[in-house]
Amino acid sequence: MPVKPDVYLFGMTILSTIHRLSGDYPEPDTYQEIAQTHVLPGGETGNAAILLARLGLKVRSDGTLLGRETREFLLRFNRGAGVDCSGMRYDPKFEGWKDLVLSDGRHRTVFGWYQRMFSDKGGKKWTPPDASALRAARVVSIDPFFQKESEQAALLCAQIGKKYVTIDCGPDSVCHRHSAVNVVSQEFIHREFKGADNAALLRRYVKKSRGMTIFTFGARDLWYARQEGGIRRFTPFKVDVKGTLGAGDSFRAGILYGLFRGWEDSKTIRFGAALAACVCRCFPVALHPPSLGEVVKLMKTRKA
Repeated sequence: MPVKPDVYLFGMTILSTIHRLSGDYPEPDTYQEIAQTHVLPGGETGNAAILLARLGLKVRSDGTLLGRETREFLLRFNRGAGVDCSGMRYDPKFEGWKDLVLSDGRHRTVFGWYQRMFSDKGGKKWTPPDASALRAARVVSIDPFFQKESEQAALLCAQIGKKYVTIDCGPDSVCHRHSAVNVVSQEFIHREFKGADNAALLRRYVKKSRGMTIFTFGARDLWYARQEGGIRRFTPFKVDVKGTLGAGDSFRAGILYGLFRGWEDSKTIRFGAALAACVCRCFPVALHPPSLGEVVKLMKTRKA
């Protein structure tokens, strides 16, 4: 029988093949050696689940449909990491969610089949949220990618007063409107709002939700705001970077942890940034998730 979760994660868990390059990312029509190859769980929810379990929370992952090429490995690895995937369904006709990642440490490029996967051909490759597991959890995370099912999860949270964190969704979206926190990445801003004034865009987000909106910009200062205050900034922790893969997912995981603990905004931001920095000091994150002690130790290197 599944354990009552501290956090219910509804979103993307995939099987990633990660190639770590021996040097800098190559120019077109040149060559670069592959130094390491890892086949590991990935995705926004997949990475966050492993990190939160390592931090001591009881984690339930859901949403992604397991396929014939992903089911056995993902279930085995997550079981070993302490992540409950018992609600994830299996379709033997589906190969499974996968991607290929090239990383030189400072940069990463993801190659996938997502457009094909998100088409309705052959049916949806995800399932509706588990209402009972969502209700049982203390806090919730919702990836916005699963269309009406993501909106369903957000609306259910709103109906029962359950706080949730989401990522990379527009200011007019259902997922943003009801969120406790929306973490919006530099990549999403550049893709969806290229050329926009970031301060004006953040104010637009803030008007549409009573929660906190965070804009992240990689190694540069992140911005965060609520309706009742102005824009605040936080400078990420400086560490010896071994890899940036999973940094954004780990920051969101840290925000979830702060929401679970009931911390105020500035402490939650500091924890999320520290967790992301700890992840950047190791590679790959699924094999080396930082402990709570490591994150707290890094936080103490800087005054609040």
